[in-house]
Amino acid sequence: MSRNAESTAFRSALEVIRAVEPRVADAIGAELTDQRESLKLIASENYASPATLLAMGNWFSDKYAEGTVGRRFYAGCQNVDTVEALAAEHARELFGAAHAYVQPHSGIDANLVAFWAVLADRVESPALKKAQVRQVNDLSEADWFALRRELGNQRMLGMSLDAGGHLTHGFRPNISGKMFDQRSYGTDPATGLIDYDRVAEAAREFKPLILVGGYSAYPRKVNFRILREIADSVGATFMVDMAHFAGLVAGKVFTGDFDPVPHAHIVTTTTHKSLRGPRGGMVLCQPELADQVDRGCPMVLGGPLPHVMAAKAVALAEARRPDFADYAQRIVDNAQALAEGLLSRGATLVTGGTDNHLVLIDVSGYGLTGRQAEQALLDSGIVTNRNSVPQDPNGAWYTSGIRIGTPALTTRGLGTAEMDQTAELIHTVLTQTTAGANADGTPSKAKYTLDPGLADKVARQATDLLATYPLYPGIDLS
Repeated sequence: MSRNAESTAFRSALEVIRAVEPRVADAIGAELTDQRESLKLIASENYASPATLLAMGNWFSDKYAEGTVGRRFYAGCQNVDTVEALAAEHARELFGAAHAYVQPHSGIDANLVAFWAVLADRVESPALKKAQVRQVNDLSEADWFALRRELGNQRMLGMSLDAGGHLTHGFRPNISGKMFDQRSYGTDPATGLIDYDRVAEAAREFKPLILVGGYSAYPRKVNFRILREIADSVGATFMVDMAHFAGLVAGKVFTGDFDPVPHAHIVTTTTHKSLRGPRGGMVLCQPELADQVDRGCPMVLGGPLPHVMAAKAVALAEARRPDFADYAQRIVDNAQALAEGLLSRGATLVTGGTDNHLVLIDVSGYGLTGRQAEQALLDSGIVTNRNSVPQDPNGAWYTSGIRIGTPALTTRGLGTAEMDQTAELIHTVLTQTTAGANADGTPSKAKYTLDPGLADKVARQATDLLATYPLYPGIDLS
């Protein structure tokens, strides 16, 4: 698409929106301005291409399409069939998967599809029907216990939240923690790394139905061959959530033992993050689970989002191009340069570095909580998110960590030299931020003090750093 065509497309879209609700048009334009001017270091965010963005704003959003390709509950879905089949084809070819299901609306939805597919494959149907009779929110703890017992007292073993796992891997407030009798594996307290012998020991003792691999805040590679061997040793289904690092798998940065697709029975992912597509989810699986996975709607999901599936097809087609592999490698190169820049300035990093796209800073060394650090950095034009660290004394809300990632800045074209400059800006803010106190004089986990002049200076430096790497240079909304 030419730059003139991109500008015309987005300007025209905003003009149409403005005629109905100008405040929405203003917010869309302001979001582009904010993203252009800030250092986006949230590990789970990226910038989708103009083609991917435009694929979501069309008549496909008006279609109901429950069912799967060729087997819909609504008539007139032939064009939806086309885009869903294309998205699934690109996914299979990109990841070397036997089967791909591209309907999930999010990563959590993809995980729910996977969980229920495994359960439905393992148990008789009456319990599943019982679960559908009543609203999930109406079930008591006793109901959940009875349902788990009827389904075979299912058990899940996944990475703990503070070690880098995701809330859908059995965190109690999440539905996964209610569906399953859950136990977590952590990391070695001394190194922050997965201890596979301890995972194997936990699996032998707990005998899970599902062993979950994958993470949202673990800065190292995972050996999926070993985890599959552990799963096989106890008769568990091996599931991998690769939402965060799917782009590194697609770009062939993670191969062999570190590519989950050849080793897992079932793999879930989002299509944004490092994969650089629209917000959505996807399930890849071995042939024996394909029929159950394809029942995601109506088993778990509502109607598919055809306009998002169209955007998934576009983004997955982009990821199959040779230049995506170069992009994926630069993500890792930049993350390692960012980690080295922080370490050289005295920062403490979980595991001492990174093998992937993310870096986890333990900000307790700066005398701060994650919440204080997150807000101080935001004041300074640096967008991050707070995150737990292993054995975090501040819990999952205030935290002791900051998670940062390089997919978005790498999309803009920044390289390793700019990562060192970014490390300097982060370190400057954190060293100049001090923890505040509550009204009664007790230490606060949220309040902090940062000179506004320094915050403004860093924000200007961040904007200057980004000026050479314009975001969506082909789009001019003026």
